[in-house]
This record gives sequence, structure tokens and C-alpha cells, in this order.
Amino acid sequence: MNNVLNRVGSAILGVVYAQEIAIQPPDSAGTLNTITVENLISGTITLVFIAASLVFFFMLVAGGIKWMMAGGDKEKAGEARSQLTSALIGLIVIFLAWAISKLLETLFGVNILGGFRIPNFFGPAS
Repeated sequence: MNNVLNRVGSAILGVVYAQEIAIQPPDSAGTLNTITVENLISGTITLVFIAASLVFFFMLVAGGIKWMMAGGDKEKAGEARSQLTSALIGLIVIFLAWAISKLLETLFGVNILGGFRIPNFFGPAS
């Protein structure tokens, strides 16, 4: 009975052979060989700059809201003032670090934020 069902099934469905399928990523996907240690370092530094800037900005906004909600209480207003001061100092430090990295790029050609290269003692960096 099984033999008859196999023959009927083969006749109806046909014979199926396995094929090799070569799946290629699209050209716009890029290649993995563009991921290097230098790019990871540059990306991490840029990500830290962005995250720190956002944190200090939201600290500044929260300090402003605390100041408005103090309602004349000197202690709460003092806390808000210290938070505003800390947030402004943080933003200034982040801006100065960015400015110094751009100055290094201009003076010495060291592009820390986009394409940092690890020094190579055996020849020019590739």
C-alpha cells in the first residue's frame, strides 16, 4: 500500500531535487571588513560625547524645572541652582573636549571622532 501511495505521490507532485542557492547580500549592505578597531574606538568616543551631552542637557532642564517649582523655598532653590551649575559645567567640559579634538585634527591630522588610526611602528598606517 505504501509503495502505491509513494508512486501516486511522485506522479502527482513530480520529483524534487535539491539545488544550491547562493544568497548574496545587497550591494548597499556594505562589508564586514570595514569594521576595524579604529572605527570602534571613534564610534565609542562619539557615542560617549553624544550621551554625555544629552545627560547634561536633561540635567539642565530638570534643574530649571526644580527652580520654577521651588516656590520661594530657599533650600529647594539652592539645590536647583547647584544642579543648574553642575549641568552647565558638564556641558562646557563636553564642548571643550570636542573643541580640543577638532583642534588636534586641524593641527596634527589626528581625526579622533571619525577615522581614528592606531599608530603603526612598522610602516605607514593603512
